[in-house]
Amino acid sequence: MSETTSTLSPRAAALAAWIDRVVRGFARRWLLIFNLFVALYLAMPLAAPLLMQVGHRNAGQFIYWLFRTQCHQLPERSFFLFGEKAVYSLEELNAAGVLPDPSLASRAAFVGNEGLGYKVAFCERDVATWGAVLLTGLFFGLTGRRWRPLPLWGYVLFLVLLAVDGGTQLLGLRQSNWVLRTVSGALFGLATVWLAYPYVEKAMADLQQGGEAQAPS
Repeated sequence: MSETTSTLSPRAAALAAWIDRVVRGFARRWLLIFNLFVALYLAMPLAAPLLMQVGHRNAGQFIYWLFRTQCHQLPERSFFLFGEKAVYSLEELNAAGVLPDPSLASRAAFVGNEGLGYKVAFCERDVATWGAVLLTGLFFGLTGRRWRPLPLWGYVLFLVLLAVDGGTQLLGLRQSNWVLRTVSGALFGLATVWLAYPYVEKAMADLQQGGEAQAPS
């Protein structure tokens, strides 16, 4: 115990000890906590079409509203569940007469119907990104957390397809498709975990060892 800690009142010392236990507990279980958070974050957009399908429309609409700040939710770039197809082009949606006007807001507001199914509250690229983050995080744990971090040049290489596909579509030079969105999103999620998690693991290991270098003498 440091000299500073020994001069604390019993109540303050107990609080400091509790905080220390919480921090060390988080450091031991950080990967489990991260994976559970990602799983929940991904499960909610996937739950939206399920809730719509079984009749809990208010709950489903709430999830669409909640995640609209996280994703554009354009139906022509989203996966659909419980319908005729898993993906629909903008031309197919217009032919079905479900989009009253071509504006982004109008398209994003369409969540689906009984015939077409209901869209996931994340676009195809986001589903692939967060799915890859979850799967890679689980694999990181199963393989002993002893990965070498992905070098920055490697990370940039993984993002080339995302940059080209998303950038050219944003500029109106071409239209992407669900395969490219899925692959580019998955590569982004995988690369991000590969780059970040080994550093997080090292930092959490240092915390578990007590951080003597940072403790006051």
